[in-house]
Amino acid sequence: MKVVLVTPNFHQPRGNTVTVRRIANELQNLKVQTEIISMTEDNVAATFLPEADVYHGFHAYRFYRFTERLEKKPKSYVITLTGTDLNHNLFDEKTRSIVVSCLQNAKAIHVFNEEAKHILLNEIPGISEKTHIIPQGIDRFPLADLDYKKEEHTFLFVLPAGIRKVKNVPFAIESLARLKEKHQNVRLWLVGPVLEEDEGKIVEEFVHTNSSWITYLGQVPHKQMGAIYQQADCILNTSISEGQPSSILEAMAHELPVIVSDNQGNRSIVTHQETGLVYNTSDEFLDYTEQIMNNNELRQMLGKKAKDFVDQHHNSQKEAKHLFDIYQDIQSN
Repeated sequence: MKVVLVTPNFHQPRGNTVTVRRIANELQNLKVQTEIISMTEDNVAATFLPEADVYHGFHAYRFYRFTERLEKKPKSYVITLTGTDLNHNLFDEKTRSIVVSCLQNAKAIHVFNEEAKHILLNEIPGISEKTHIIPQGIDRFPLADLDYKKEEHTFLFVLPAGIRKVKNVPFAIESLARLKEKHQNVRLWLVGPVLEEDEGKIVEEFVHTNSSWITYLGQVPHKQMGAIYQQADCILNTSISEGQPSSILEAMAHELPVIVSDNQGNRSIVTHQETGLVYNTSDEFLDYTEQIMNNNELRQMLGKKAKDFVDQHHNSQKEAKHLFDIYQDIQSN
């Protein structure tokens, strides 16, 4: 069996890239031949897809727009809803019809959690039987060196995110600046490339103004993220919306406490006061960051429960096997 995985922005270190690369590797362990195609960047003028038994698109809106350019459109495809297509494109009157058409024509649909499926079926009735819930797996990291080292006697928050508006990075900076007024040992590392130029300029100015305690590491190879998790004291996610953030799953697997914004993607993996802390307001964010800093027992409890949860529910081999079963079912029908 050959499967072509079609994803946006594959050559950038985004969550989709991490997900697609992991799935491809695990499918190869199941003797599936895989090829990854980026539907943006170098393939912007592509008119053909390689021959394959199954095509698997990541991001419904972008995949459908990509196939509109093809001279031979795939008749049999699977779609993974990754976050912005479910949370934004499905509800935007300019893009909704394309998302709906893409999903109605798909042979199978993959979402990460029950809440995502509920949202989807509420908007598009009649696709329940072909919609599958498969939680994301996670990557395990080898030991790696990192040029940046945490300062002694500091508390290090890390925010892994490509710099774009939906990631809400300025909120984290402004909120932690208030925390630093009380706790001078607060430090923040921002990890991720600039994906939106205007937002990048805003964040750059924030970093420049707060350079005594904020470090922007920029784009870091994914294999080096383990070295960052090993130094971090707490991982943040301040996104307005999420699919299911790989960085938070990875942090939880490293037994780190996480503080995340209250959106459906984050809620699918973080249960408040059990596997992490979930905030709604800036005051809650400040309260939880201070609790994490001052309560070693809380950090250890959250970290242990988070690791246990990920070990039990987010296995990359199970993720690939479930997808493999879907591909086989499509081939047989």
